[in-house]
Amino acid sequence: MKKLVTLALTLVFVLTCASMASAGSEMTLKLATDAALDYPTTQAIARFGELVEEKTDGRISIEIYPSSLLGDEVSYMEQLQIGTVDIAKLSIGTLNGLYTDLQVFNLPFMFKNSDELWKVLESDIGDRVLNGLNDYNIQGIGFTDNGNRNFFTTKPIETIDDFSGMTIRVQQNNMMIRMVECLGANAVNVSANEVYSALQTGVCAGGENNVNVILTESYYEVAPYVTLDSHTTGMDVICVNLDLWNSLSEEDQTIMMEAMAEATVYDREIWNAAVDESKAELEAKGAIISVPSDEVLDSFKAAMQPLYDEYADKLGDWIDAINAVLAEE
Repeated sequence: MKKLVTLALTLVFVLTCASMASAGSEMTLKLATDAALDYPTTQAIARFGELVEEKTDGRISIEIYPSSLLGDEVSYMEQLQIGTVDIAKLSIGTLNGLYTDLQVFNLPFMFKNSDELWKVLESDIGDRVLNGLNDYNIQGIGFTDNGNRNFFTTKPIETIDDFSGMTIRVQQNNMMIRMVECLGANAVNVSANEVYSALQTGVCAGGENNVNVILTESYYEVAPYVTLDSHTTGMDVICVNLDLWNSLSEEDQTIMMEAMAEATVYDREIWNAAVDESKAELEAKGAIISVPSDEVLDSFKAAMQPLYDEYADKLGDWIDAINAVLAEE
């Protein structure tokens, strides 16, 4: 029943957006996301759309398709590249299937916290990320928070040994696969909209994501143990089809960049509050949340050394650049 209500709300939302778009807007852009309507990132995207429409006096409107309505991230990323989707929210885990240098942002324990991540994204490295996607017919226009990723499992994780033989769902990229393998677990790829059923049926015994997703997707119902290890601190990239981007006037490009910058500020304001609320609600609904001790966390980090060694040559320049920014006063 809950999923039917969510689907009904999503369809109403899309139809409402379409109705608004047809009321005289000269350009309606289709935006895809896998996140639900009430998710902080989707709220920020909606703010972006409102600002674009306001700043263009209604010439450009954004039609949002949430909750994987246009398929999972890999699917709508492909649609973005060919232009059947105009704008998309894409995670680094998905994007680095194209732009492999972005794997640096998936290195476990690369950042201590989100403040370090945002310091890097607000430097020249952020522009390097956004413009580097041009080789794949994509223009990045900004970032939204994707929080700290944590494990949610069907049994408790008290030490690194508890990962042994466990099957963990990860995104479809080699680094995340290697991460769980280094912990002693087995990796399996399952589409985002199939994770709940995969946990239900035993296809996997856990997954990893931020607490907002764990709550909104109800993963805690079938995998109630949430281990707050914050193995990655990441962002999503808001992307535009490059052909569309190049067809826009310089004025409209500036408007979209400014609108996205304002939406990012809004996203950061609501994200941390949402995380605190999600943790409280998860516990109220029966999730068992734990924070690893420093000793256990150090064992997780030490287990990643083979992964760091594998990527040292390819990502060394990025790692040095990030560390240089983090060292700045």
